[in-house]
Amino acid sequence: MALSMLLNGLKEEDREPIIELLSCVTTVDLKRKPADLQNLAPGTHPPFITFNNEVKTDVNKSEEFLEEVLCPPKYLKLSPKHPESSTAGMDIFAKFSAYIKNSRPEANEALERGLLKTLQKVDEYLNSPLPDEIDENSMEDIKFSTCKFLDGNETTLADCNLLPKLHIVKVVAKKYPNFDIPRGMTGTWRYLTNAYSRDEFTKTCPSDKEVEIAYSDVAKRHQKTLPNKRGLTREMSSHLPLTKNIVFLTDCASS
Repeated sequence: MALSMLLNGLKEEDREPIIELLSCVTTVDLKRKPADLQNLAPGTHPPFITFNNEVKTDVNKSEEFLEEVLCPPKYLKLSPKHPESSTAGMDIFAKFSAYIKNSRPEANEALERGLLKTLQKVDEYLNSPLPDEIDENSMEDIKFSTCKFLDGNETTLADCNLLPKLHIVKVVAKKYPNFDIPRGMTGTWRYLTNAYSRDEFTKTCPSDKEVEIAYSDVAKRHQKTLPNKRGLTREMSSHLPLTKNIVFLTDCASS
């Protein structure tokens, strides 16, 4: 598991101090916690923050701390201006977890639809103009947002919450069920593209390979629910008579 944390955008000349302040982002295997982690925060799970030898393990307290330390006028405000930005995509990870952990073939289609539905809601929010983008005195009708992130053109705590989850959904769903976030979800892909262009995200985000390994055991159960070339799940195929399997393998080899 990795501590993935975004830091709000700064003026170009002010970027280095922030990266310097929170430069130690450590990835750990929660099944085999290193001794240093257990000594640092016994009985707790990442993410947490250490600052001046003080450990902050509560996520809400960590957010409050970041808002207090990384505050205006030197740093932009971390909390979103629009409350709706904080709740956008709040159920994405729950829907994704239900889908990727599913071991019942008959439930697979419904769970995939549920994941697509919540992704669509996020996409609609990302494509909807924020109040800041609408000029009441203008005759121009703005139909689509051009903002880079959930709450505007700079990252906020809303992005800290959603982007790492959305990244995991993209990587894991593509690797195992071969499920892609639809390209028609232009707002979502614009959002991800903008995130991948920012050092504060890419330098604290686990690699695709690391994410795939973390979900490999979970995904094995899900893959048994996926149909093969005969339209059967792996579990169903395992119960076919041996001769049937031999014919199928021969057909595959000759095709």
